[in-house]
Amino acid sequence: MIAIISTSWISSAQSKVSNPFGLVYGGAITVNAPNKVNIHPVTYNLNGLTIAANVYLPPNFDSLRSYPAVVVAHPNGGVKEQVAGLYAQRLAESGYITIAADAAYQGASGGLPRNVDKPANRIEDIRGMADFISQFKGVNATELGLLGICGGGGYSLAAAQTDKRFKAIATVSMFNSGVVRRDGYIGSQISTLSDRLKQAADARAKEAAGGEITYIGGTTMTDEQVAKLPFELYREGYEYYNKTHAHPNSSSRYTMSSIIDLVAFDATTNMRMIDQPLLMIAGDKADSYYMTEAAFSLATGTKVKELFLIEGATHIQTYHVPEYVAQALIKLNEFFNKFL
Repeated sequence: MIAIISTSWISSAQSKVSNPFGLVYGGAITVNAPNKVNIHPVTYNLNGLTIAANVYLPPNFDSLRSYPAVVVAHPNGGVKEQVAGLYAQRLAESGYITIAADAAYQGASGGLPRNVDKPANRIEDIRGMADFISQFKGVNATELGLLGICGGGGYSLAAAQTDKRFKAIATVSMFNSGVVRRDGYIGSQISTLSDRLKQAADARAKEAAGGEITYIGGTTMTDEQVAKLPFELYREGYEYYNKTHAHPNSSSRYTMSSIIDLVAFDATTNMRMIDQPLLMIAGDKADSYYMTEAAFSLATGTKVKELFLIEGATHIQTYHVPEYVAQALIKLNEFFNKFL
């Protein structure tokens, strides 16, 4: 399979969802045309919940042929129409069938209460995408890759540790959700863990009694407040999710009670169990890089692993900046072409 990558396809982000498929990334599909990547919104059942997903088919798709497939897991608070869709579309242009789904309890997928964010659910979401796409007509289920972005990257690592249907694993700007929810970003909340666990327990008790759901995050901030956020990821993330690539289904909030599950999770606990080829991509200017570095160093079970740093890129810039996304896609295509 020959991959052709250019930078002309990524345009500036849309501020409103004018795209007929709800996509908010630059260069997104607006119509299913001959000889182009086509997008197909689908739904399927996962443990009693309806999951909403987009399947991207390569140009000149022929259901009688056999194609490798890539599952794409979205960031925390993100939806399939944002960066996950961008990478899924671009990989489809190189000949893969790809799928990006909204996590259960999030986006357009089912589940109540809304915005539950538990690691077990997110890992099961990834397995559910694999279940669905493996049965899709034209997919060679023995050539299944996995790409996780940000929080989806951490959950992809966890999924790949035990699910060997995934033959090649890649992450972009990996975010270890459990470590951050437990210790705070760059260890900034270690001293408050006990208090936060008490709040989470109280929130769960209130839910169990039929009371109001308590949420963390999701607040609207002024430009001045955003500028005062202590970390680059949070400042740029607010701009991305609330301004340049805003989507009505995307929310940075999550249930307070989810903290009980999140703080007990670490995506790297069993990294030695990943024996598949592994590619981890991050911006060398990303303040989140410490998470990619830690996970990569613990991946002792695979004979093939590569850490690729995008010079000059921050965490959020790998989501949308043309030159950085193009570099990531070149590496991803080289990697998946070789191992799928």
